[in-house]
Amino acid sequence: MSGSLVIVESPTKARTLRKFLGSNYRVLASQGHLIDLPKSKLGIDLENDFAPRYITIRGKGKVLQKLKEAGKKAEKVYLAADPDREGEAICWHLSQALKIDPDLPCRVEFNEITENAVKEAFKHPRSIDMNRVDAQQARRILDRLVGYQISPLLWRNVRSGLSAGRVQSVALRLICERQKEIEEFIEEEYWTLEALLQADGTDSSFKASLERHRGEKVALADQQAASKVIEDLTGALFTVKQIKKSRRRRRPAPPFITSSLQQEAASKLGFTGRKTMALAQQLYEGINLGDGQTSGLITYIRTDSTRVAAQAQHEARELIANRFGEDYLPARPPQYRSRKSAQEAHEAIRPTAVHNTPQALQPYLSRDQARLYKLIWERFVASQMAPAVYDQVRVDIAAGEYEFKASGSSLAFPGFLKVYPAAEKEEETVLPPLKEGQQLNLVEFLPRQHFTQPPPRYNDASLIKTLEEKGIGRPSTYVPIIETIINRGYVVREKKAFTPTELGFIVVDLMKQHFPEVIDVDFTARLEEQLDQVEEGKLERNVVLHDFYQTFQEQLRAAEREMKKVELKVEVSEETCPRCGKNLVYKHGRFGRFLACPGYPECKYTKNIVKQTGVPCPLDGGMLVERRSRKGRIFYGCSNYPQCRFSVWDKPVPGKCPRCGSLMVQPNQRSKKGICCSNKECGYKASSSPEAVEDPVSRSTGGARLNS
Repeated sequence: MSGSLVIVESPTKARTLRKFLGSNYRVLASQGHLIDLPKSKLGIDLENDFAPRYITIRGKGKVLQKLKEAGKKAEKVYLAADPDREGEAICWHLSQALKIDPDLPCRVEFNEITENAVKEAFKHPRSIDMNRVDAQQARRILDRLVGYQISPLLWRNVRSGLSAGRVQSVALRLICERQKEIEEFIEEEYWTLEALLQADGTDSSFKASLERHRGEKVALADQQAASKVIEDLTGALFTVKQIKKSRRRRRPAPPFITSSLQQEAASKLGFTGRKTMALAQQLYEGINLGDGQTSGLITYIRTDSTRVAAQAQHEARELIANRFGEDYLPARPPQYRSRKSAQEAHEAIRPTAVHNTPQALQPYLSRDQARLYKLIWERFVASQMAPAVYDQVRVDIAAGEYEFKASGSSLAFPGFLKVYPAAEKEEETVLPPLKEGQQLNLVEFLPRQHFTQPPPRYNDASLIKTLEEKGIGRPSTYVPIIETIINRGYVVREKKAFTPTELGFIVVDLMKQHFPEVIDVDFTARLEEQLDQVEEGKLERNVVLHDFYQTFQEQLRAAEREMKKVELKVEVSEETCPRCGKNLVYKHGRFGRFLACPGYPECKYTKNIVKQTGVPCPLDGGMLVERRSRKGRIFYGCSNYPQCRFSVWDKPVPGKCPRCGSLMVQPNQRSKKGICCSNKECGYKASSSPEAVEDPVSRSTGGARLNS
C-alpha cells in the first residue's frame, strides 16, 4: 500500500493537483465518463423501474483497468470530479467499479483549483451525494427514452440520421416560431416629431419630442398626421412649463454564471458557446504562470448561482479601495439574487485571486484566453463596486395645445463603469440652462418617418438567454443543444443568427402533432424543476420517470400507427453532376448549403456553393470567393485554387489601397469599423470603400423632411 489515489476527469486538472498535493498523492485522470448507457440500444429496463444497463464505454477499458489497479495499491481513494451532477455521477460509477463504499468519505469537492482551496477540500471529504446521482440518472434516462424512441420514427418517415431530443426539440421550436413571426410580420408606418429649439442668449440648440395633445398621448400614423401637427403649431409660442431634476443610480450586473458568460462572450467577443466553454475550462483547470507554478485562474464554470465567497468579496474590496478609492466601494458587499432553482452550494464564475489582473497574466495566456479572462475579471470587480450615478433633467415644454419633452442626462459618478463599461452605452445629453416660464425660439421642425421592425432571429446569446429565462436546460446543456440542432441540419448559422431549414420546420411540426408535451416549453420547464427536486431529495427519481412515461408511451404508440411519411422538397439546380450527369440538388449541412448528386449513395459527388465577392485576386486576377476552413471558419480565397493559393481572413472590398495599391478588406472584429489595407506594413484605414470616396453617392439623413 502506498499513499492515496486521487481521481479527476482531465489530465490538465490532474497535473495541477499533483503540484498542490505532493508525493504522497497519486493523481490520475478518468478522462470524463468511463461508464455509460450503450450507444447501440436503449439500455433502459422498462419493465424494472427504468433500471439503467451501464457498460464500460468503448475505448475506455484500459483507463478503467489502470484505475482499478492503482486503487488496489492505494491506502485511500479520493474521487475529485467536478462539483455538479455529472461529476457526482462519474464518482459514483468509479466507486462501483473500484468497489469503494459510496457512504464512506471518499468524495472531494472544490469550486476552484488553487492550492488553498484544494488542500482545504481534502481536509473535509464527504460521502457521494446519491440525490445528485439520481438527478443525473433521471435526466439521462429521460433523454434516452425520448431520443431513442422518437428518432427511429423520424428515420422511417422523414430521413435517416435525424434525432429528436427532450430539450433540443424545444430549442428548435423556439427558433422555428421566431422565424414564422418574422415571415408573418407586417410592418407599420409611424412618424415622430421633434422641435429644434434655442434659448435666448445661447448659440446651442436642443431637441424636444412631441408627447401630448390636450393631455393625451400623441401617436402619428403617417405624414399627414405629422403635417397636421406642424400646421396647428404655426405661430405657437414654446414655453418651459416644468423642469424636473433627479439623480438615477445604475447598479452593476452580477458576476457571471454559465449562461451570462456565454451571452456576453458572444456579444462582446464574438465567441460561440463551445469556444467560450473550452477557453473557460482551460482557465479553470490551470495555467502555467512561470517558475512551474500552475493554478486555476477562475472558479468552476458550470454554475447558475451568483453567490460570492466572503473572502473573495473582501479581496475585491481591498483592490477597489486601493486602485480607485473609497468612493467606489458600496457600504456593504453586494448580494445578488439567483434564480429559484440555482445551486447555492456553487459560486458565480470569478477570478480565483483578484490580484491576478488581466495585465499581469497577459504574458502567460493566449490571445483568446486573455480576452475571456479580462471579461470575467472586469465583470466580477465591477459587481463589487458602487453604482454609477446620473444627473437627469426633464423639461416639459408647452406649445399651444401640444406638449413637448426634452431630456438631459450626464454621468455624475462613474462607479462600476470605471471598470466594466455597460454593453448599451447611455448617450449623454446636456441641455442649456433653462427656467420655468422661459420662452424658447423654434429653429425648425424635424419630422421623421419610421417603420416597425420584426423581432430579430435568435443568435447564440439570445437563444441561451431565452432558454435560461424559460427554465429549459441547465448550464452544462446550452452548448450541446445548439451544436446538435446545427449538426442535424435543423438550423443554419447565418451572420451569427439561426435560420431554421425546411427540415427543422418539418421535425417541429411532427413533434407538435404527435408529441405535444415533449416539445411544450412549460412542460419541459416543469420537468427541469422536478429534476432539481430529485437533487434536493424532495422527489423520488422513479416517480418522475413513471409520471413522464405513462403519457409518453401512449403518444409513442399512437405516433407509430399514425405518423405519415413526409417527402422533403428537393430544390434542383441547373448544374449537372460531372460523374453521372444528373442535375445536382441543394442540401443543408453543418456549414450551410451545398450541392450534391441525387444519385447518392451510388454517386457521392458534392460541391460547395461559391459566394462571389466581386473582388479580383491581387495575384492572378481570379475572383475572390467565400470559403470555409475545416473548423467552419469563413475565409476568402482565389477561385483558381489550387493553382493560386491566395487567401485572407477578412472580407475583401472593391477598390485598392490609395496609399500602396494593396487589397482593401473589412475587418471581422467588431471593435474595428470601416475598412483597411490588407498590407499590415501600410496600415491605411478608411471609414468607407475607396470607390465610394472616389464616386460619392447621396447619403441618408436618417429622416424624411416634409418639404422634400
